[in-house]
Amino acid sequence: QGGQCGQRPSCQFQGSSGINAEYGEFQTFEHYLIQINLRMAAFPKIKSTHSLVAKHVTKEKWDKLSGIETKTSGFTLAKAIACAVQFDNQHCGIYAGDMDSYEDFADVFDPIIQEYHGISADAKHTSDMDSTKIKGNVHPDAPVKSTRIRVGRSINTFGLSPGITKEQRLKVEELFASASKKFPAELAGEYYSLTGMDEKVRQQLVDDHFLFMSGDPNLKVAGMERDWPEGRGIFHNKEKTFLVWVNEEDQLRIISMEKGGDVKGVF
Repeated sequence: QGGQCGQRPSCQFQGSSGINAEYGEFQTFEHYLIQINLRMAAFPKIKSTHSLVAKHVTKEKWDKLSGIETKTSGFTLAKAIACAVQFDNQHCGIYAGDMDSYEDFADVFDPIIQEYHGISADAKHTSDMDSTKIKGNVHPDAPVKSTRIRVGRSINTFGLSPGITKEQRLKVEELFASASKKFPAELAGEYYSLTGMDEKVRQQLVDDHFLFMSGDPNLKVAGMERDWPEGRGIFHNKEKTFLVWVNEEDQLRIISMEKGGDVKGVF
């Protein structure tokens, strides 16, 4: 901004003001993406040297995959590993921008997922949501203030939080806001969009410890706080035992919670 930039990986924008240290010499996330695109045309220096990214993103894999952009959201390997490049404290250091990422960058994602979870290459995910199989519970005299169980869900054909486009994010919010009006009585409640939120509502959500906030450095560099706060919001039922966060780290983060330690009841 306000300067000249060549094609060398080391190029910098000159003359910018209001510098944000989280993005180096760049003011915004968009400028940081330009930094990634220009500087990471060559094999990047990964600051998190002990991360799974450092282990599995080799120069050979980089040369093979770095020019690919996913169909769903235009995500790249450079964007996926931005946190491992920017920070020196990552363990994994990688984010998927959409479902395509797992396929287009499988040479990187597969071994990282397998090592992180300790699974084989042919492992299959299994899920059992039968609450009758839960045996026992937290002792009623135990000093448990509250219990919360949550799941993350994403809608097919939309990007995940690091890669989702502004239009896709707004569509996810629109779909959820519409669906939430059809919930059964036990789950019925109100959806509160972060955009234009009334101050009284905002303060109540803060007091209830429901409101998610902006400012996490990892989420910023991973691309999850672009266009903040548009397309984001919170739903809860009247009893405040059922919550949904829309377009935070997950498209939908669905939460069941209540006072005390009744794990089986919450599940």
